[in-house]
Amino acid sequence: MNCLVVVAHPLQNSLCRHLAEESIMHMKARGHDVTVKNLYDEAFDPRLTEKERSSYYQAEFQSRDLEKDLAQLREAEILVLVFPTWWFGFPAILKGWFDRVWAPGHAYDHSPDLKGIIPRLDRLQEVKVITTLGSPWWVDWFILRRPVRRILKLAILGTCAKNCRFKMLSLYASESLTQTKIEKFVARIKSTF
Repeated sequence: MNCLVVVAHPLQNSLCRHLAEESIMHMKARGHDVTVKNLYDEAFDPRLTEKERSSYYQAEFQSRDLEKDLAQLREAEILVLVFPTWWFGFPAILKGWFDRVWAPGHAYDHSPDLKGIIPRLDRLQEVKVITTLGSPWWVDWFILRRPVRRILKLAILGTCAKNCRFKMLSLYASESLTQTKIEKFVARIKSTF
């Protein structure tokens, strides 16, 4: 299957990059055709331009600078997102990737009455998320009620790829992990993916 791995962490030696590398090797070993999109390495510009935003409700989305990104998303059958959860949200660069690449005419269409969204990512069968959080699990689950998971599953995928399977693995208290805990999490990624 065609797998797009999107990585969003600025540090070369980060835990997220390590988890991404392990996931990429695992997906390749399983025979998937893997495309890696490292947003920081590519210097992806997360800023939605005036031209892009103005074209949201026009006949065609102004996508001149995004053709490669749009094609990668359109062709993906499996999407793997690897990123840190900062302030219980996405890194700005990943949020900008959603804003600019999950665009009308590509990820979805507006309904004729503009009261809904019609999904377009029919090829996308699975979305797998690997994220790290500095907080303990109970803060994410009980106090904030897993906001990143809700946004991904309900708001983004629920409108653009309704029939895809979704799995999210979160590594909590990531700033104080032992090597053993990291290895157990990597094993969990491999058994889940």
